[in-house]
Amino acid sequence: MESVLRGYLLEEVVAWLLRSSGYELLAEADDKETNPVHRVLEKRHNGLAVRGRGAWHQADALGEFRYVPPFSLPVRLFAEAKFTGRNVGLPTVRNGHGIVHDVNENVVTSLYGSAPSRPRPRYRYNYAIFSTAGFSRDAQEYALAHQISLVDLSMPDFAGLRNLVSVAARRVHAVLDALPPKQRPQAYAIRSHLRQRLLALVDDHAYMRHSPDSQPRLPSALAEPLDEVAGQLSSRQTAGLVLAFPSAPFVLGLASENLRAFVDYARRNPTHTVHLRRLPQGASHPVWQVRPADEPGAYAMTFSLPEQVDSWIRAQEETVNDRARWIKRNVLSTMTVYWLDGEHALTFQLRYAPEELRR
Repeated sequence: MESVLRGYLLEEVVAWLLRSSGYELLAEADDKETNPVHRVLEKRHNGLAVRGRGAWHQADALGEFRYVPPFSLPVRLFAEAKFTGRNVGLPTVRNGHGIVHDVNENVVTSLYGSAPSRPRPRYRYNYAIFSTAGFSRDAQEYALAHQISLVDLSMPDFAGLRNLVSVAARRVHAVLDALPPKQRPQAYAIRSHLRQRLLALVDDHAYMRHSPDSQPRLPSALAEPLDEVAGQLSSRQTAGLVLAFPSAPFVLGLASENLRAFVDYARRNPTHTVHLRRLPQGASHPVWQVRPADEPGAYAMTFSLPEQVDSWIRAQEETVNDRARWIKRNVLSTMTVYWLDGEHALTFQLRYAPEELRR
């Protein structure tokens, strides 16, 4: 189905965009364990799989952040993208929670046979779902309760990105329909082609790790729209995406037409105060804008706030100021943004102005 294909391509694009946040896609070669019993990553005919306590799980887009939070394990993130005409419901979020719970519960042992014990790498797995049509209320409530991050891509800032992926998926789907069934490549081969093109733009080593050994080359009619996606992303013709980590059980996807302006300002001011206000934009969920308090024209970024939090801010007009202060102080007082600069991960902190959230 074309909608499924759109989701596959969107996952590859999102994973590539998140590289600026220190997110690196994993391949089977990243598992350095030599004993098969202890390996947690495995390449299968439909892509990468990761071992859980009770089963192996397909991991179409699984990456690891290059920075490790204090007093924590290295963080790995499943990225799932949905490009459909209706919002993501509870079953998708519940499935994500089931996967990440099983993987985090995987039994870890360093003893086998008569060999001495030794420390083995451990990781903290998280799950994020990206949607072009938002999320249902019960999906949001379940996600917030179980720390599944929901990132809304329905904002106007992502219109160019949505159109880029949609057009490419439509063209690829049309070519697939015209091919005899036995000549149609698997979805994994299509994803692998786009992933290789994107990774080759920035990292030759990653390109080699993700290069499929036995996948045939795609017909030029299929490869062309995928190559055009990579070309447009490399020329920055769509909005950039960076993750922000508030003091809350979710992450925020900050969008900007000019991420370089944000990075240039943040380099000069690693910790700075920002203003936050709601925008009258049409999207699946309320859209908020972030600007630096001292130089409002230096940069602007937008994000979509989980609806439960936003509706709480707007509820009961007579007490909205107190509620806004509570949100600012306890949930959104500081957002941390990590930016990968070569081999170094830079940390920026965005602190809210000592005034009420502006409507």
